[in-house]
Amino acid sequence: MKHQTDFPRPLNSVDVLGVPVVDATTRQTIDWILAGGARTVSFLNAHCANLRSKDPHYAAALRRTDLILPDGVGVEMAARMTGQCLTENLNGTDFTPELLRVAAAQGRSIFLFGGVPGTAEAAARQLLLKVPDLRIVGTRDGFAGAANPKEAINQINASGADIVLVAMGVPLQEMWIDRHERDLNASLILGVGAFFDFMAGNVSRAPKMVRKSKLEWVWRLAIEPRRMAKRYLLGNFAFMARAARYAVSRTSIDTVLKRGFDIAASLSLLLLISPILLTVAALIKLESPGPALFRQVRVGKNGAHFTILKFRSMHTDAEARLAKIRETSDREGVCFKSRHDPRITRVGRFIRRFSIDELPQVLNVLFGDMSLVGPRPGLPSEVEAYPTRAMERLQARPGITGLWQVSGRADIGFDKMVDMDVAYVRSRSFLLDLLLLALTARAVLSGRGAY
Repeated sequence: MKHQTDFPRPLNSVDVLGVPVVDATTRQTIDWILAGGARTVSFLNAHCANLRSKDPHYAAALRRTDLILPDGVGVEMAARMTGQCLTENLNGTDFTPELLRVAAAQGRSIFLFGGVPGTAEAAARQLLLKVPDLRIVGTRDGFAGAANPKEAINQINASGADIVLVAMGVPLQEMWIDRHERDLNASLILGVGAFFDFMAGNVSRAPKMVRKSKLEWVWRLAIEPRRMAKRYLLGNFAFMARAARYAVSRTSIDTVLKRGFDIAASLSLLLLISPILLTVAALIKLESPGPALFRQVRVGKNGAHFTILKFRSMHTDAEARLAKIRETSDREGVCFKSRHDPRITRVGRFIRRFSIDELPQVLNVLFGDMSLVGPRPGLPSEVEAYPTRAMERLQARPGITGLWQVSGRADIGFDKMVDMDVAYVRSRSFLLDLLLLALTARAVLSGRGAY
């Protein structure tokens, strides 16, 4: 028996519609689970959240689940509506094989319970091809095989399985686990939904590119339109409406106005400036080889990392040349800025002069990584070097413009910039944002501090 102090440190969580979902990487979560941090594990996606709102028995089963993992772009978007950012999407079809690889390396044994007759066996064969060292000690279908719970429990216990995967679909699997987990000897029980069907080939997964674009639900809808139309078309709309209501109920009116304005303004701007975006991209490509857009990891609200988008204003080897010219910085402190930076192209100098290089960040605003107004997002290396007082900058969503930008931009030293950003964080409001946006137009036209 483990003592309470023997358990690993709890994982971070994010509130999604009143459900605490894990906010951690795949590996952190697997290590925590297999170290004894959870006995029962479930997943939450938009469909699950919709069912939870209508089925009190399922809702109660979820409340008693030890660990709930975020599954799908809907949960990610719902978290963003309340100003939170999930570290990773831990969808069951990708997460479960990774869990089983680590479990196999530790010598853990697995039992597969669920699916139509023959599906668990077919899934087991495929799993053994993917994870050759995996010890699968038994399978049982979720139809006739689940009709007598006592027989199913006896078979699972007799197999000596350490981990039981239950694939009966939501909400049946969660309620079965909730009802019978005390009778099972296994140390870990997971509700894995359609995982067996995917592994057995009963349902085809979307191509990797579609999954990376977070559009797997569109693929499922195209493959099974009659079965999935209600779930994905009506269901997704209902989920987003519910998530919006929940976000509004837990958010100040200023925050709601700010995010609503960000979405409306960024969409409008994208339509208005699309000819400018295309023209600038063409000019960049004509002057120097390489992509028109520059992508870079920055630190956002509460220290979350995201990829910022800008027009490329430098030669493609700019990062490699930084170390050689760092001592020429015109700004004191940890943030490098040089008025005569040799890495900047001719087009780059022009688009920097009028802040045109920042325009692609309208997409970052639309996606929720940034706001129109807020502290500028720092590089991870810069944030690591921040003094303690500068960390308060991370309490607000970073912005395209802000207090220090309209006060002189790169002419403002690091310490003064921190003071301005901290002042903004402490007094931010929707009216202040509107004032700063108005002042931004004057700052852009003057070009002061832009280099």
